[in-house]
Amino acid sequence: MKKNAIFIAATGQNIGKTTLCLGILSGLKKRLSSVGFIKPVGQQHMTIEGNVTVDKDVVLFKNTFQLTSSWTDMSPVIIPPGFTKDFIDGKITEKEMVAKITRAFETISKTHAYTIVEGTGHLGVGSIINLSNAKVAALLDVPMVIIASGGLGSAYDELSLNLALCHAQGARVRGVILNRVYADKKEMILHYFPKLLEKWRIPLIGCIPYNEFLNNPTIKDFENLFETTIFSGEQYRFRHFGHTRLAASSLDAYEEDVIQNELVITPASREDIIQSVLKRHLIASKVDGTDFQGGMILTGRHPPSAEITEQIRKVDIPTLYAPMHSYEAMKMITSYIAKIRMEDLPKVEKAISLVEENLNFDLLCNA
Repeated sequence: MKKNAIFIAATGQNIGKTTLCLGILSGLKKRLSSVGFIKPVGQQHMTIEGNVTVDKDVVLFKNTFQLTSSWTDMSPVIIPPGFTKDFIDGKITEKEMVAKITRAFETISKTHAYTIVEGTGHLGVGSIINLSNAKVAALLDVPMVIIASGGLGSAYDELSLNLALCHAQGARVRGVILNRVYADKKEMILHYFPKLLEKWRIPLIGCIPYNEFLNNPTIKDFENLFETTIFSGEQYRFRHFGHTRLAASSLDAYEEDVIQNELVITPASREDIIQSVLKRHLIASKVDGTDFQGGMILTGRHPPSAEITEQIRKVDIPTLYAPMHSYEAMKMITSYIAKIRMEDLPKVEKAISLVEENLNFDLLCNA
């Protein structure tokens, strides 16, 4: 069993692997001479430097921590659309992929004091190409830490399913981290969950509290969600909003309860509400020079008029147009899960501090 690496996995998608890995890598860098990062099998990817395809998390980690490993070593296997069909048809072989992964891992682990290996989705993701997270961890002979959602019954049940696959593949589990644990449940979970883990003889390594800010999207996130581009306030792309409000009734109803740092969703045709938002920002700026820190998502079949667009740009509020009904836009927003981006420095810093403060690094490395 290799002593200088850990495989970070999760019981499902959107559990918080990337957030946890940010904090783990940062914490280890403060304790060790060098830390490497690799995501053996990636799904969500992007093209950089002209023709290099890499996993999005690799871009985040390499740029955030100024890692020196090559793109291809940090992201050896990517699964783009059509990849699994090519594998089934025999155009891509398991042997080829295993060779890429093992070679990349050996290169990174030899040149760093410790290496973080990040999985993809739940433990079974990748099974269709015979490279599930559990199998890759066993293949690399790296112990695994599993992240589960902060709870008791549901977290334990999901963990049981994932551990079964680990045992079947021969992957060793070093410990468990519970993420997004609500403050009023934390004491109870810290009391009971270690007892539940005793049957598997694995420890609870961390209990990370839920943080509203980390789950708070920015206008940049909504640009991607609605596949559009903001036309005003570009410098505020990574503004976080304390409140989101659908304003589709009367102007009086909207103006009764206007608050700072609010994202307003309203039809592009409701120029009365739009102008009221602009007025509020102008007043705040003139009275004490402060920024009201709002934003707008304009909806409807027709985009905002040239005149109102110009007014919005003059006030410089981050605003985008989504060609759909306001209620549909609101529904998409409420179900959207924000991802951490390297440009969103406040969120990256908060993720790192939250994990570092609530993780037992001795257990992580030496359990």
